[in-house]
Amino acid sequence: MDKKELAEFLRRRRDSLRPHDVGMVEGPRRRTQGLRREEVAQLAGMSTDYYARLEQQRGPQPSVQIAAALARALRLTLDERDHLFALVGHNAPARFHRAEHVGPTLLRVLDRLDDSPALVLTDMADTLAMNPLAIALLGDQTRHSGLVRSAYYRWFMDPAERLIYPEEDHERHGRAQAARLRAALTTGSDTPRATRILAELQKNSPEFASLWELQEVAQHYDESKTVLHPELGRIEVDGQVLFTENRAQTLVVLTTRPGTESHSKLELLSVIGNQQLTP
Repeated sequence: MDKKELAEFLRRRRDSLRPHDVGMVEGPRRRTQGLRREEVAQLAGMSTDYYARLEQQRGPQPSVQIAAALARALRLTLDERDHLFALVGHNAPARFHRAEHVGPTLLRVLDRLDDSPALVLTDMADTLAMNPLAIALLGDQTRHSGLVRSAYYRWFMDPAERLIYPEEDHERHGRAQAARLRAALTTGSDTPRATRILAELQKNSPEFASLWELQEVAQHYDESKTVLHPELGRIEVDGQVLFTENRAQTLVVLTTRPGTESHSKLELLSVIGNQQLTP
């Protein structure tokens, strides 16, 4: 526990808030620029004396529950909350929470993307939403249910999942799926489901079992990949990601480099959609 840094951090965060930021009434004779110590203590459900001792570097190590209460009282962001927990000497809670509906911020962005394929994924690789161009490029990935919703499961159990990627890239994709599943297994939003997927894949996919032994772990989405479109052939795309603050959902935007053949193909795809070019 870093008492000096904790005290300074609490004071700074308290000074940055006004009563109206936390639903309190600001009186006419108020002299304090930010919140008073007793106001923070009230919001956190603790005694003013206990909170004051923390700011004076005289307090004992707060429990996990008290640290969480302070984070809520001071309206900390997730980054600030994690920093507070580190100063106190505890591991920060996982940032994930299970969310089946697309966050409003991501949905607003998705709705405005009409010239680039875009989709919203969970940390379990479930596709929650796709714009029309993403469906035209990748197929409708939102139609699945059960364990099959997860791309981790489909990659190793459904041969059709691999048809949109060149065979020479299959090993790289497989390693990435196994590595991301390992991350979801320990810090994801639905670890029981991740455990079920792991058990099924270990039992039914020798390829997965071999890759799992590599002990690789990752949370990132592939930055670039080649997609095989049934009508237009190879399309090289780059992936850019936007996370919700708790990283439970990810907006993936696929772009092509202007002036390339892939860019021209994507422009054509945006016009024809899911129509077949040949009978």
